[in-house]
This record gives sequence, structure tokens and C-alpha cells, in this order.
Amino acid sequence: MIRTVDDILDPLDRTRFPIDPWALTEIRYDESDLGVTETLFAVANGYLGLRGNVEEGRDSHTHGTFVNGFHETWPIRHAEDAYGFAKVGQTMVNVPDPKTMRIYVDDEPLLLAVADLERYERSLDFREGVLNRDLVWRTPSGKRVHIRSRRMVSFAERHLAVMTYELTMLDSHAPVAVSCQILNRQDGQDEYHVPSAAMGEGFDPRRAAALDGRVLQPELHWEEVTDAGTRHALGYRVTNSGMTLAMVADNWITTTDAHETRTEISEDLAKVTYRIDATPGTTTTITKVVSVHTSRGVPPVELVSRGRRTLDRVRGHEGGASAGVAAAFETQRAWLADFWQRSDVEIGGQPALEQAVRWNLFQLLQAAARAEGTGIPVKGMTGSGYDGHYFWDTEIYVLPFLTYTSPSVARNALRFRYTMLDAARRRAVEVNQRGALFPWRTINGEEASAYYAAGTAQYHIDADISHAVSQYVAATGDEEFLAREAIDILVETARLWADLGFWRRGADGVEQFHIHGVTGPDEYTAVVNDNLFTNVMARANLRAAVRDLGWLSECDPGAYALAVTRLGLTEAEIAEFARAADGMHIPFDERLGIHPQDDDFLLKEVWDLANTPADKRPLLLHYHPLVIYRHQVLKQADVVLALYLQGDEFSAEEKLADFEYYDPLTTGDSTLSAAAQSIIAAEVGYADLAEEYFAAACFVDLADLHANADAGAHVASIGGVWNALVAGFGGFRDFAGAWSFDPRLPRDWEYLRFRLTLQGTRLLVTVRHYEIAFDLETGPADSIDVVVEGAVVTVPRGETTTVHLTGVETRTGRPSLRDIEGAVREDGSIITATVPSHPELDGDSPDAE
Repeated sequence: MIRTVDDILDPLDRTRFPIDPWALTEIRYDESDLGVTETLFAVANGYLGLRGNVEEGRDSHTHGTFVNGFHETWPIRHAEDAYGFAKVGQTMVNVPDPKTMRIYVDDEPLLLAVADLERYERSLDFREGVLNRDLVWRTPSGKRVHIRSRRMVSFAERHLAVMTYELTMLDSHAPVAVSCQILNRQDGQDEYHVPSAAMGEGFDPRRAAALDGRVLQPELHWEEVTDAGTRHALGYRVTNSGMTLAMVADNWITTTDAHETRTEISEDLAKVTYRIDATPGTTTTITKVVSVHTSRGVPPVELVSRGRRTLDRVRGHEGGASAGVAAAFETQRAWLADFWQRSDVEIGGQPALEQAVRWNLFQLLQAAARAEGTGIPVKGMTGSGYDGHYFWDTEIYVLPFLTYTSPSVARNALRFRYTMLDAARRRAVEVNQRGALFPWRTINGEEASAYYAAGTAQYHIDADISHAVSQYVAATGDEEFLAREAIDILVETARLWADLGFWRRGADGVEQFHIHGVTGPDEYTAVVNDNLFTNVMARANLRAAVRDLGWLSECDPGAYALAVTRLGLTEAEIAEFARAADGMHIPFDERLGIHPQDDDFLLKEVWDLANTPADKRPLLLHYHPLVIYRHQVLKQADVVLALYLQGDEFSAEEKLADFEYYDPLTTGDSTLSAAAQSIIAAEVGYADLAEEYFAAACFVDLADLHANADAGAHVASIGGVWNALVAGFGGFRDFAGAWSFDPRLPRDWEYLRFRLTLQGTRLLVTVRHYEIAFDLETGPADSIDVVVEGAVVTVPRGETTTVHLTGVETRTGRPSLRDIEGAVREDGSIITATVPSHPELDGDSPDAE
């Protein structure tokens, strides 16, 4: 089937998921993609996450309830060990599941996969922050039951989740039972001994590791039954990591029908069953309020006390527990109103894209809002993919959104990196370097990447974190954070670069600073010399350390003196940072007129992606790494990402040449790629291609474009959506604190509207095809200076400032591999494109006829 442009820009089935700019709604139940919809309809707050499993529990792909940073550790067993390899793995634990609320009518269970549903609607409301479900079930005996449920994880109360379940017999009397449960599913089976559908799905390094043996060791369980309802508590200690958890839940029923309550408690199950003599037209409401607390080692009994206090605030609310629940929902609504006021992005005339964008922004909120004291997992709290680890994804793709819309949340994320600094110093020693080397993937601060070539070798994470620190400080003016903590990150990472690199005299006789034996963002090229992205970002890291130390020395001598003492700094070392930055080798090929991804990249032959069978993609699942490493082929944007992050270091001509060379080589096998490609495609004039890449990022989860959304949302790609909108189409850049705009609005968009918080002042930006308008909304500044298409513009408070846009040259189509084939290298050899030999492709498979 031929895909149209409209299919690419809106790939959702709109007969099932209708367009609604402020909600994701499903109006037809379908069990064929349960894993994906469990991700799409998850609710979370950055600390606690509940996957979108149905309340009845048995129709599921992967049950999931997660707490950020709550993990188990396990020994990494290398087939061939070596000094400095990561020793201890970390995996996020699936904590006891409080979502299950099963209903039985005439002793018949509601099973959505086989149920006769007269009506079905499930909706994640972005303004309410609530997952709603509304259905009418015709039972096997012909009785109709109206069921409505709500599920919320509170943003205001970090440890609180609220669930309600309403049922009404529409036209018949019936005996009804509702079983409310907290169930420890960690071992991978439910009480029906049904293995998780996500287990045993074959090789895929993107999914979580399976944990051996029992993980959650029971330490306490109890129940209280009063006239006000039932309270249950379960407490655990994790076997190896020693972390502790307590889950406390209140359950109560509101009905005028006759009913009785039965309870059950054991180490792994807390159950309250309500038996109701249900009469037609009478609504019964069952409410479950859950509190979850975790710790690195505080006894579960203490965590139970914390949980009881959380629930007591709901139960003791003026007007009683039900009023407390109503107040929690209202607080959630107000909390989100404030979020959307500073974070919303509007796309005029594009309701489908606007809906997708808001789902993505809501997911960023759910991944980060209350992640205090922890990082932001690559899957947020929606799934266990990548073991719940933190990567560079946060600093490069997510932090810009937080820095410019929710700076306090950005600060929390950066402070978490600061708390990891001692572990990063230890890791640097393990790889025989000075300074600090942050772990490539981690939960507790220790390196958990077992494959060093695509893990530890990605030293660029140091520069990525430093980039986010510098961006945050420039955007917020948070000098206190810089002086007290951020400067330590900048100095220790600069130390690593100064120690890792070395000097060599070039052919022109000029000494250059080189960095060898590293892996850049493109994981299809590993352990190379002078990776361009790494060198460019390391140079920025070194310069940031020098610049901010100079600022401290001049503007806050006391803080500077403390930093010098704390870090053991010398003037000679600072001078060496500056010299290394100025002498950094930046690869450039004069014949091709591009920046090689690394010193040897252009010596390889090109992988012919156009003729690679679709069933052999992504390449990492079908080809040995060595096969991939031998070719010019990219998992994700590498040089192109550098063109965005350090755009003031490249000319417009260089950006165009680099983009046109690398775009045909980029597989997009990583979801991180599309957003960066969209931004630079927009900047260099490939307008349609920029929009296509934007849609690929926007719908990566909503349309399951990479066939792994069941493992959780792609939080970095989601962050990239905001970057593509604001930096790509909005043309926003922030280099050294100078805010500039050079918009590239897609031709079918009426306007693009977004807000940026710049040093405490919120700026409203509206882009149209031939103008850009600015308004100051809130904050201390009476005016803000911005640069539009190279000219300084002062935006005063109290009036709209509109600037006419001259427009840019646009290019049609897309760069082609055919433009690369036949090019001549500096040594005179010809670049060719091939598809590597593969037994299945060549007919040499043992099963081939």
C-alpha cells in the first residue's frame, strides 16, 4: 500500500483514536496491541507510575507499577572479563500492583477481550491528569451494567494515587462482587499463573533484563477494618540492593444497596471484596487511595508510617474521605492548568498534530515532574525498557524543555547528576583518567553498561551533562547553583577531557588536541578517533569551565575561593583547559567539503540502506556489530546533532553539506534521530523533510513506529518533539545566553505558538509565515532583547512586538545516497554502496530451499 503524506503526518487509526486536542481517547477496545496501549494510557508523576492496564487485570500484555529509582542489583557476568568492566547491573523493580479492581455480575467476570460491549471509551485527559474509562457491558445473561472508572497519580502529592470504580445496573437486579487488590507481580506471574506476555520475546537489548529468584522480600503485612473502610499495608526489602518499600491503601464503598465486605491479607496479596445486592439505577462507587513510599534502606515499618500520614490527609479532609478524593482531583486539575499555561504548544490548523504534541508534552511531565532526588528514566514510569536506566537522553533531549518551561524541575534533574559526582570520580579512576566520568547507563550512579564499546566509550556523556548545566544556568541566571554545585561538574568533566586528549603536530605544523578511543552518539560506529560530536562538545565543555570560573573569580570571589580549595584547582590547570579547547582537532574533509564523523569514517564503504530488506531492520537485531562497524551507516544523527547543539561553530554552508551527506546514511534505528534531523532539515531548507521527521518523532509511540512502544514510552524522542517545534520550526537558539529566532514554519501550518521562561520572565512567541510576534507575560523583566534573523529586537512589557520575516530558500525532496556514491576520497578511491552479505539474503540459510 502506498503511504500518502497525510498518512505520514497522521498515522493513527482515527476510527479508534478520534482527534481531540486535549485527550487521547480510545473508542474501540482491541486486544491486539495491549502492550502499546498500556504505555499510551499510563499515568505517572515522575516518582510513581501505573501502566495503563485495565482494571480487571486479566487482559494484559505487561502489568506494571514502577517507582523511579527503586531497583534491584545483580552481578554482570561477562563471558570474558577485563579490568574496569561494569560489575553490577541495576534493574527497575516492578512493585506491587494496586490497579486491579475486578467485577463479577451473577458470578461472571468482566473480560474485555470477550465481553459484549455496547459502549466503550477510555480517555487520558491532559488537562485533568486522569485516565477515565466508560463502558456498558451486556453480561452473558443479558443484564446491562454501566461501569465508569478513574485513575490518577497525583502531581501535588508525590506518593499518592487515586482510583474510583463506579457501577450501575441499568435495567436488572443482580448480585455483584468487586475485588480490589494489591498484588505482588514481580515474579512475572499473576494469581492465575499467567506469564507476562512481555517475557520470553526473544533477543532485544532495548528491553529489561529478567531478574532471577525472589526480588521483593516480605517484611510486614497488616490490615485495619473500620466503619470508614479498610486499610491494608504491605512492606518489602529488595534482596540485593537493600532498598525498601511500603504500599498502604484505603478502600471504601459508597452505595445505598445492601452489601458486605470481606478482606484477605498475606505477604503478596491484600484484597478487599465487596458483595453488593445491586438494584437497577443505583450507583455504587468503590474508591481506592494508595500511598507508596520507598527508601535506600529505611525499615518498611517507618515507610508505612509515612504512607499512613499521606492517606490520613485524604481521609481527614474537611467533609470526609470522599471530599478529600474530590479535592485531590481538583488539585490535579489546577496543577496541570499551571503547567499548560507555561508549557503548551499550539499548531494552528493542525488538530491531529496538536493532539499528538500534547500527549508528548504530557508524557514529559509524567516522566519528570516529581522525580526529585532521582534521574529521568528513558521510559519514564511507563515501562521497564532499558531496565529503567538514566542515559544522556535526559540532558540532551529532555532538559531543554524543562529548562525553558519548568526550570525548577530541570534544576532537580541536574542536582541529581551532581549527587553522582563522587561515583563519577571513582569511575574515572577505573579508566585511568583524572576528573569524573559519568556512567553511560545507571540508576544508582554506578556504571551498568556491560558493552563498553557502546557504553563506557561514550565519553561524550560528560560533555552532554555539562552542556545541560551551562544551558540551564544561562537560561535561568541561577548563579547560586553554578557557584555551589554546577561548577564542580564543569571542572571535573573538563579535567577528564584535558587528561584524555593529547597533542600532535598537524601537517601544517600547528599543534592540535586529539581525543582517541571513544564512541559518539552513533552506536553503529564504535571506539574511534576524533569523533566530531565528541570533540565539538568537549571543546564547549572546556570553554564553559574556563568561562564560569572566570565569572566566579570576578563576581563572587568567595565562591571562587571555595571552589579552588574544594577542587584543588590551579591557574595552570585552568590555562590548560583553555589551551585544549582552542587546539581541539575538528575533522574536515576538503575534497568532500564535509566534517567526517571521525578520522576514519570516510575510509569505509557505504551501507546501501535503500536496498536493505525491511525485515532486516533495525540493523542491530540482524547483523553482528562488527559488520555494522565496518560501514558508513548511522544508527542515529551524530554530526547532525552537533550542528544543532553547537550550531554557532558551523557555517550555513557546512551545515547544508553535512546534512546532505549524512541524512541518506542514517537508518533512524534509534528514536533519538528524527528530532535532530528535523531541526537541521528545517534550518537548511528541507521543509517537507523536516515535517516528515517531526511526525516520525511525534508519533513514535502513538503509532508504535519502532514496534517496541510496549516496553514504555520513548522519553528522549518525546523531548525531541518539543525541540523540533521550538528550535526547528520556531528557530530558537540559545548560544551563550543570546536568544535568537530564525523560524521555518511548515507551509500547511497557520501558526506556531509556544512559551519560553528566560531568567524568570515568560515570553510568548507566535510564529506565522511572514512574521513573528513576542509578548512578555509574567516575570521580573520590563523588557527582553532577542535576535530575529540576525537583528536585535527589544520586546517591552505591555505590548506585542511583531517582526516581519524575510523567509528562506526551501529545497524539495531529500538527499540521496546516489549523491554520495562515486565521490572521490582524498586518497583517490571511489566511495561505493553495498548491502553486506547475509546468509538469509544469499539463500545460504540452513532452511533455504
